Amino acid sequence: MQRENLLKQLENTDKVWDFVVVGGGATGLGCAVDAASRGYSVALFEREDFAKCTSSRSTKLVHGGVRYLQKLEVDLVREALHERGLMKQNAPHLVKDQAFVISNYSHWENFLYFCGLTFYDILSFGFGYGRSRFITAKTLRNYLPTSVAEGLKGGVVYHDGQFDDARMACNLAQTCVEQGGVVANRTEVVTVLHDNEGKVCGVVAKDLLTGKEYTVKAKAVINAAGCFVDEVLQMDKPGEAKMVVPSQGVHIVLDMKFLQSDYAIMVPKTSDGRVLFAVPWHDKVVVGTTDIQRPTAESEPRPLDEEIDFILETASHYMTPAPTRADIVSVFAGQRPLAAPKKEGKKSKEVSRSHKVVVSENDLITITGGKWTSYRKMAEDTVDKAIKMGKVEKRKCVTRKLKVHGWRPNPNLADHMYVYGADEPAILNMIKENPALGEKLSEKYDYTVAEVLWAIRHEMALTVDDVLARRVRLLFVDAREAQKAAPRVAQILAEELGRDQAWIDEQVASFVELASHYYVA
Repeated sequence: MQRENLLKQLENTDKVWDFVVVGGGATGLGCAVDAASRGYSVALFEREDFAKCTSSRSTKLVHGGVRYLQKLEVDLVREALHERGLMKQNAPHLVKDQAFVISNYSHWENFLYFCGLTFYDILSFGFGYGRSRFITAKTLRNYLPTSVAEGLKGGVVYHDGQFDDARMACNLAQTCVEQGGVVANRTEVVTVLHDNEGKVCGVVAKDLLTGKEYTVKAKAVINAAGCFVDEVLQMDKPGEAKMVVPSQGVHIVLDMKFLQSDYAIMVPKTSDGRVLFAVPWHDKVVVGTTDIQRPTAESEPRPLDEEIDFILETASHYMTPAPTRADIVSVFAGQRPLAAPKKEGKKSKEVSRSHKVVVSENDLITITGGKWTSYRKMAEDTVDKAIKMGKVEKRKCVTRKLKVHGWRPNPNLADHMYVYGADEPAILNMIKENPALGEKLSEKYDYTVAEVLWAIRHEMALTVDDVLARRVRLLFVDAREAQKAAPRVAQILAEELGRDQAWIDEQVASFVELASHYYVA
């Protein structure tokens, strides 16, 4: 996946592409993969890095949405459960079964959640990860040694999926290229083009590394910019009403001593009516999330103190000892693009999570809402919309059975490199041929120099942030260790990309500043 070679394909200004996709998160990448795999020509532009924003900051779950079941949004749950099964089928190196435990402190809760989760199983229609079951208080304590025992009346075990979100995005970008598409990070769409009739007919995209601009004509333009869809809408028609509001979600990362289990915790109702998860991930525990509307979208949102305090306070009712601020090894915030409410003051938890495909009067196709689990279905609906509009000839969707790059069944989950799937042997072979590449980036973790080189050569990593936040997940696993690793990673990047010492210094300073917002001082 060589960025320079891909960008060269954009130099033919006479070519009319079938699709241009704006945005390189889960939704945009899904759309690009769907279109390319149908045989359409596709160019995707991401102004920062793939999954830089919302799509790398999830709760790391592939789920049907137990919370939506509480609201009786049965169709939404059924669709997500079906897609959950397809994600595991098509990316088994990244998506795995995760058992969750709901701790109940009344017998009524035992009955209520067991019935609800049995219905959840039924809705999965053969795509289930495992059956729900009631467990006694004693069994629950065996499953979750750190759970609060006082007043415990038992619990319910149910199953959902767990995955690595940024690695999934990276593999989708590779899949798109393998299907004949073009993807480019650090490339910003600066203009939406219109034909003589005022209809959208392409974009102007600017390479932020070189300043070079590309005029890319297209039959259909898909706006999949997440929280930033309104910026693209303004390029199409200045003054257009806002379509989304950003809702911030924060997660804290703790050491495994606060869980001591392969089981995850699900809190079905917090003090303000939301749900909370504590999920094992890369030998840590991810705990979250919050749901607070923010005034403007940000690519690097910062956690609010009230959000961190809310998570810690809620966790204290289900973990013993209770985690404190001093125990947080990383904290990250992401923003979801929710449909702008019709009524002022509507809370973000009340805004619909279902996805919507909207077409402007100039034929710009915008896809908003949804979640990682339904990325494939969102993409299918979006490309189908372009077909119904007559923008491209009809071709059948094939992503239900399309293997994502790296597909490899039954990965060894004890090895941190399982996320590379079928690419793992090639990385290990690099170390075998040159043992120096086995050097660790951090004394505490097993990430190696070879992985950095692989990220640069095959995964389009261009900055220290690209490597340490989204190719290897050290920033999300341990922010302080990521800071320590930054100089070595910058040096490797400079050697590979031909950068000078001034660039190294700038990269290290920039990343150290960025990472300082991922831990609690």
